[in-house]
Amino acid sequence: METKAGDPGAFAHFDLARVPSPAFVVDEMAVRRNLEILADVKKQSGAKILLALKAFSMWSLAPLIDQYLDGCCASGLWETKLADEQFNGLISTYSPAYKSADLIEIVELSDHVIFNNPAQIDSWKNQNDQRIDFTSCDIGLRLNPEIALGETPKYDPSQPHSRLGFPLSQVESSHLDDISGIHFHNLCEQNFDALEQTWEKIEPVIAPYYDQLDWINLGGGHHIVRDDYDRDALVRFLRELKAKSNCEIYLEPGEAVALDSGILVGEILDLFNNGMSIGITDISATCHMPDVIEAPYRPAMLGERSEGNVIRLGGPSCLAGDIIGDYRLSDQAHIGQRIAFLDQAHYSMVKTNTFNGVPLPSIWLWNSDSDELRCIKQFGWTSFRDRLG
Repeated sequence: METKAGDPGAFAHFDLARVPSPAFVVDEMAVRRNLEILADVKKQSGAKILLALKAFSMWSLAPLIDQYLDGCCASGLWETKLADEQFNGLISTYSPAYKSADLIEIVELSDHVIFNNPAQIDSWKNQNDQRIDFTSCDIGLRLNPEIALGETPKYDPSQPHSRLGFPLSQVESSHLDDISGIHFHNLCEQNFDALEQTWEKIEPVIAPYYDQLDWINLGGGHHIVRDDYDRDALVRFLRELKAKSNCEIYLEPGEAVALDSGILVGEILDLFNNGMSIGITDISATCHMPDVIEAPYRPAMLGERSEGNVIRLGGPSCLAGDIIGDYRLSDQAHIGQRIAFLDQAHYSMVKTNTFNGVPLPSIWLWNSDSDELRCIKQFGWTSFRDRLG
């Protein structure tokens, strides 16, 4: 999988020695620029945009995000609670399945609760659990468009036998009787054309029921802030859909809020040769950038050269596959050298772990306009100790 981002922006001039290693550094001004683009799309189209917490849940930036977006989408109880506690605006919660104890709180805190299939809706509404008051929220249904457009099959929500959403081909009129809206999520780092293709598949099934729906949620995966994204086409599409459906239209990007806004700073701990140059760093792919292994993909490096000697960089864990990738460094590699990987604000920070007792990166917020730098979070060894008890 090839990353669609990697613009260094103001980080091209950031002194990596200003923070301890390893560390995430997020540029507040880069986040603001992304939010300004999203706010402009909102203004022109009349659609509402929610922050997908699964991608970026740095709640210290909630006051900034609240200025531009309409709320948050959550993937379960804990994200729902974070949205309620730290952010303003609408809360939309979707999970492939719910536990009773979680759902009690979720329906109290959420404006939209989205279910994975009609049978779930029937089951929960008919179980007569007095603790679950569905009158306090809108009920939605996630649809599976059954059109695979993703670059990586295992990441595609429309992959064969997907567990995400009710198959579009199985939708009957009765399935829409007890819901206020529909939801689908079919994109991953994609442009408008993928949304257009997805909607062309969905619309013939849904259009006859527009008058029964209050809202349509187009999900996430929209790389709206990327320079090559066709925002004019998106705005036209959103306007037309809102007009002909008479529904509120929602998008819930996560990556687009934080795209190219953060780096992960690390340090080379050791160098040796095993048929090629090998560098051990204090950044672990498996602990700090799991998508490098899971997707997989090769993260872009700050200041990497197009020519020169290649070095394979990997983490300090015992996992043989803890390999970040092969790079051409801007300087001759040496122990103690600082390096940084680009576009690490989204997904990386929310997916870190302490496998092998590898320390978690600290988190820093930088304002590239004022040059103010402040520590948001530092982790001691007790973050590892207290996980398991």
